[in-house]
Amino acid sequence: MLNDRLTTVHHLGLVFDVTDGGPADGTPVVLLHGFPADRTSWDPISERLHAAGMRTYAPDQRGYSRGATPPGTAAYRLEHLVGDVIALIDATGHEKVHLVGHDWGGAISWLTAGNHPHRVASVTVLSTPHPAALSRALKTPGQLRRSWYMALFQVPALPERVVAAGFRSLMVGTGLPLEDAERYAARLATPAALRGPISWYRATRSSHVRARRVTVPATYVWGSRDAALGRRAAELTRDHVTGPYEFVELDATHWLPETRPDECAAAIVRRVESTG
Repeated sequence: MLNDRLTTVHHLGLVFDVTDGGPADGTPVVLLHGFPADRTSWDPISERLHAAGMRTYAPDQRGYSRGATPPGTAAYRLEHLVGDVIALIDATGHEKVHLVGHDWGGAISWLTAGNHPHRVASVTVLSTPHPAALSRALKTPGQLRRSWYMALFQVPALPERVVAAGFRSLMVGTGLPLEDAERYAARLATPAALRGPISWYRATRSSHVRARRVTVPATYVWGSRDAALGRRAAELTRDHVTGPYEFVELDATHWLPETRPDECAAAIVRRVESTG
């Protein structure tokens, strides 16, 4: 499969849409988007990675791909989301890939790297602290205030209606450029379309994946003006990485792929090239 272009990946009856770009023999890099974005969030970064000789695989994840939106909250447990990533790695034909994630995609990247280090050459995460670091930070008032929406998302049905009604203004208010908010809204700004993505939050409490320490080389890029993820969790992340580690702080909001592609791509290239 190494010389074939992936457009879909099949896993447990689900079909995931994938954008496969860059040189066919390039270093494999998997890109995992966050909430409430999609695989197009990586386009500005992907073109820079292709120029550096990398082949990128960017899927629409579970709940976002039209062929991968199973009903029920249990289908979105963390173990299933990690399993989807392993299925994508298998489909690329590579034993190991360099893993990159933003927001929820970042959390899944940390979990995949920690639980399946034999499949991950390196990990670069944008915005999202290691899940164990975030859990520790949630014991502080500052991160609790930032994470108020996580509690709201546990309520049945209502969050989908609230987010759908104010999608553009909510996203732009946190620093997402309007053109990106409009693009994501075209796919997600309805209660039905948001049910799967919001189920990621609801399923966390019933998940069975341990947030293990990451032993592979890791880079964490964080924006100091992130409205959702504060400094405490960012700084605690270092405690949960035992391999080579780089922390990059940017004067930026949460939306790093859309607003800071140059710096993000540079961090990814640096991590991949230093890993070999």
